[in-house]
Amino acid sequence: MVVIYPAGVTAASGPVPDPVDALLSAWRSELPDVLRPTTELSKRIAQLAAALDAATRGVLPDLGLTVAEFDILVALRRSGAPYRMKPNELVRVLLLSSGGLSNVVNHLAGRGLVVREPAPDDGRSTMIRLTPDGMRTAERAVRAHADAHEAVFAQASPAAVQAAARALREVGVQRRSVPRPLRAGRNRSRS
Repeated sequence: MVVIYPAGVTAASGPVPDPVDALLSAWRSELPDVLRPTTELSKRIAQLAAALDAATRGVLPDLGLTVAEFDILVALRRSGAPYRMKPNELVRVLLLSSGGLSNVVNHLAGRGLVVREPAPDDGRSTMIRLTPDGMRTAERAVRAHADAHEAVFAQASPAAVQAAARALREVGVQRRSVPRPLRAGRNRSRS
């Protein structure tokens, strides 16, 4: 019997096959032309992103926070003293709608974690600022988030984590827009 291992996996000492290997193996058998040099990387990134998202979502209920509340609190905390931002800055940084932001800020304000105050440079606009309670909550949340993410990588060596970070920086998506794929049947060249 011949065993075909996925790319990069050897019988003697390679990594243990995982769900991404199984997916790639299935496509290699069924429709090999759909596999691209980036297929494994994109599947592994998606798998990692899902694990990190699940880890974050797992710690937020203990803090009484939703993902949107967490995002706003930590955006304000990392903005530096005096830990305040204009609503339109938060919308831009967090990719929220202004209505969605307003609802979440109302909820956080009701819990005493943020306050709205006049902008110092424009009396017509407002700023969202962390309260001392909001500061403590944001810091607890960031620490819990970091610990949860650390646990996701617990089986990897520090050297492997650093190498992966460097590699992802090199191949990372730097563009804001992604080219649209060609539709099936269209001619690839525009002669």
